[in-house]
Amino acid sequence: MASAAEQLAANVNWSAFGKAEELKKRIWFTLGAVIVYRLGAYIPLPGVNSVAFEQSFLAQRQGALDVFNMFSGGAVQRMSVFALSVVPYISAAILIQLLGLVVPQLAETKDGGALRRKAISQYKRYLTVILAMIQAYGVAIALEGRAGIVADPGALFRISTVVGLTGGATLLFWLVEQIASRGLGNGWSLILFAGIVAQLPHAFVQLFELGRQGSVSTVVVLGVLVMVVAIVAFIVFMERTHRRVPITYPRRQVGNKVYEGQSSFLPLKLNTAGILSPVVAASLVLLLTTVTNLSSPIYLALYAVLIVFFAFFYTWNVFNSVETAETLKKNGGFIPGVRPGERTAQYMDQILTRISALGAAYLTLVCLLPEWLISYSGLPPYFGGTAILIVISVTMDTIGQIHGYLQAQQYEGLINRTKSRGRKK
Repeated sequence: MASAAEQLAANVNWSAFGKAEELKKRIWFTLGAVIVYRLGAYIPLPGVNSVAFEQSFLAQRQGALDVFNMFSGGAVQRMSVFALSVVPYISAAILIQLLGLVVPQLAETKDGGALRRKAISQYKRYLTVILAMIQAYGVAIALEGRAGIVADPGALFRISTVVGLTGGATLLFWLVEQIASRGLGNGWSLILFAGIVAQLPHAFVQLFELGRQGSVSTVVVLGVLVMVVAIVAFIVFMERTHRRVPITYPRRQVGNKVYEGQSSFLPLKLNTAGILSPVVAASLVLLLTTVTNLSSPIYLALYAVLIVFFAFFYTWNVFNSVETAETLKKNGGFIPGVRPGERTAQYMDQILTRISALGAAYLTLVCLLPEWLISYSGLPPYFGGTAILIVISVTMDTIGQIHGYLQAQQYEGLINRTKSRGRKK
């Protein structure tokens, strides 16, 4: 049975979209930010022979570099000023969160106040710039190590590369923050989404061209297409899967009114962390790749370990079982057969641990198995599980937010009509 939210979303009056001025402004702003991002992905880095680098990239690309290029929307292959994409921003955010476990001043809490949140946001910005400079310097050294790529190697080229790539990363995280406040959806996930979607037509053309040339067999081409369809269906199913914890509210009396007992449920998503765990895991691995030389097996193994770790890490950060148990207790709700308070928190922790294990296994399977098959066949990474997971999840989240705005519009209209009738009476 569909949840109440799903039923309400299905009944949204889409004709109200034309009247939702705030929603339209947010959509247009988001589209404008994405267009700026895509234009910047074609601005070449000064001092780099873009044609020679692209030829070298296509000839010597490897698993981690392919994923880096996918996250940048092809900017790495063109070596543009946006080549670092939002990887420094994501890496900075996760490092701040990890530091928050040992430094209480860096931990974002509900009672931390606006000043603490503002200070933490500022720390993220500073750390983003520092990480971008480190990665940019690593890129400059790597480019100088390839013959025919850099016209004039030396200190001036390294400085210009660091300035150019750091400036591009800084502009991107500014766009991310602007999308979050004035646009629609999550900024960094939309940037990744836009880059992947923009490269999908070229990826399909490349797939069919490889099949036409005989580089890959027709069976492999058909197998990849079937695999993509199967992964999409599997992701949609898993992302909509919930574990429903039954909640009972007893009969109670408030003044002269008697409220009958009600039964409800607490939906716990199988994948509470969403796309955060694979994206953050990939970002940290890519951060290491710019300063070290990770082989493909080590890259995949480290990627798998980090996916599992961050799946649990983000799940426990998103869902606080103690606060949930206390809220249920204050409102008179309880789980049948479980004592309110501490026992309820322990019970939900047990459930959350089990479904998080399943969610981590699902993410690891979706992200790594296609990556291994694609690296084995030499196909582009855009058919991999990580790319498909980002595209499907961001699409579902964005549609959900649009539903939310339209529902709010309908509620507001209903309230205004009710008030108007009351005044007429």
